[in-house]
Parts: sequence; C-alpha cells; structure tokens
Amino acid sequence: MSYKKGSNVDTTTFIEGVSRIDNILVSIDCITYNHEKYIAEAIDSFLMQITNFKFEILIHDDASTDRTADIIREYEKRYPDLIKPIYQVENQYSKGVSVDTFNIERPLGKYIAVCEGDDYWTDPYKLQKQVDYMEMHPECSLCVHGGNVVTASEKKLISHNRPNKGNKVFTVAEVIEGGGGLFLTNSMFYRAELDKKRPSFFEISPVGDYPLVINLSLLGTVFYIDEFMSAYRVGDTESWTMRELSNNEDKIIHTHKIAQMLDEINQYTNCQYEDAITKKKNRDQLFLLLALRKFKEAKQGELRNIYSKLAFKRKTIIFMDQYWPSISKFLRLTRKKLVG
Repeated sequence: MSYKKGSNVDTTTFIEGVSRIDNILVSIDCITYNHEKYIAEAIDSFLMQITNFKFEILIHDDASTDRTADIIREYEKRYPDLIKPIYQVENQYSKGVSVDTFNIERPLGKYIAVCEGDDYWTDPYKLQKQVDYMEMHPECSLCVHGGNVVTASEKKLISHNRPNKGNKVFTVAEVIEGGGGLFLTNSMFYRAELDKKRPSFFEISPVGDYPLVINLSLLGTVFYIDEFMSAYRVGDTESWTMRELSNNEDKIIHTHKIAQMLDEINQYTNCQYEDAITKKKNRDQLFLLLALRKFKEAKQGELRNIYSKLAFKRKTIIFMDQYWPSISKFLRLTRKKLVG
C-alpha cells in the first residue's frame, strides 16, 4: 500500500465502516501555553504524518503571553482545513478550568492522538501504525508507544521511555501501579467515543493523563508498541512540572490529591484493583518522604518492603542524598549543565 498525505485522501477508500464528518479519522489534541520556542516543531511533526486517512489538528492556546498564538495563526493561514485553533483571551487554567476538556468536546475523528505544544513526534508513520492496530483490534481502547526524553532547548537525549522490551498488552493493575509516567502523554492514541463522559474521579485529580489512562484501561485493552516515535521535553520553566511541583508543599498537595483520586477509583471499581491502588499510594508516599528528606520514615513499616525493591542505582542516589547531600547536589547541577 502506498501512503499519501492524510489531507488529500478519502478515508472510505481505505477503511471500511468509517462514516465521519469530512471523513476525518483522527483528531490531534494539542494543548499549549507559552510554548513559542516549541509549538512550530510540534505542528510540523503533525504535518509530516504520512497516512491513508484524513486527520485534523485541534490546538487550544490558553491565553499565552508570548508569541505562541501568533505562530499558530501563521500555520492556520497556511493550513486552514487542517488546523483548528481556540485562542483563549483569559487563562482558563488559572481559573481552575480543566483545559484538556476544550479539545475533547470537538473532535470529528474516530480516534484522538495527544501531543502537548512543547513536545513533538519523530516518526512520520506514527499515526498510521496506531490506526492500523486499532482498526484490527476493536477491543483496544488505548494504544501507546515508546519515546525519547530530551532536554527542552538542545533536545539532548536524557533517557528512553520504554515501559516494556517488546510489544505488550498492559493490565489495569499495571496501569494503576505505573502511574502517570508509565506512558508518555504524546504517545497516547485512543477511541474518541470512550472519552465523552468522564467518571467523577477526573474532577479531583491534579492531572489529566493519569486518570484518562486508567479509565481507558477499564474500558478496553491497552496496547504498547515498542518503538520510539516521539520526544518529550523536560526542564523548561513553563512546563507543568516546573510550575506546579517546584517546592515541597506543592509535592505534598499533589501526592494527597492523587491518593484521593485513587481512593475514588477504588470505590468506582468496587475495590477490584485495591491491591494495585494500595501499592501505588504507598510508593507515592515513599518518594514524598524521600523528597522531604525523611529518610528514617521512608524505611519503616510497609514502606520498608517497597524501598528494598528499588533498583541499586536509585538506592545509591538516595544514599548520597541522605549522607552526602552537598556532593549529591553538586553532581545533579553538573549533570544538568552537561545535558542542558
């Protein structure tokens, strides 16, 4: 089969049973805020996708104070049939509004592919590969893949996000225990109809991707493609992590809210995954105590068993933090300079 640009192909020529407005099969969900340094690369990575179906690009700019909106407008003029933006006049996130809901309410596609404005895709066949799998496996609710974690400015490789060596179907328990960092957000590809009505546990979550992955795992299978097809930036001052988890107080609040969400999920699922939820909460508590430098408490009670199972490298870092914090801090700063 020869692949052509998605914007020029009639979907029904290739995929049976698809009846969507304008024959759009995939809606790309891109949320952005103050990403003027990165948004062009994100959009270019969408436009480079080689597919045998049509897709649309839904961009939500949450009243950026830099040139992000101007850059999006330039692309909108060049690709008016592909790029469909929302330009907020007032920042919605600061008002407590869940900004990811704006794009979820307007997709024309059967599937949604997620990529935030400071990240990008690296494989031109990413969407095609995920569509091919999902079309062949109607029981699959979420398809993800591996990716690279890179520095924000230089795009230097820091690590790989590879949840498994080889393709794999993840269980609900594995998704819960894996947490929000199990899969890269920009690898997520799922059936749009499954996100129309979100359970109540979304409302009390401090993040959007983790409860989404859990909910999708409850509605079908989660399939991981063992290929690196995207890049996830870290270290930018405008990133959510830098803005929301910059101090210990924020980390305490975040951990507490995640625990509340997991308790809500436990009730929602009639305690079917209580063991996985308990393990996840305990693990979160362990790393919170370590962040607070409460090393003694982190190695007591039920947490002691979790600590004992940590990788040797992680234990070495913790040991350095506990007994030689100044040296540990120096090594972190040195590494940061080398990679950034």
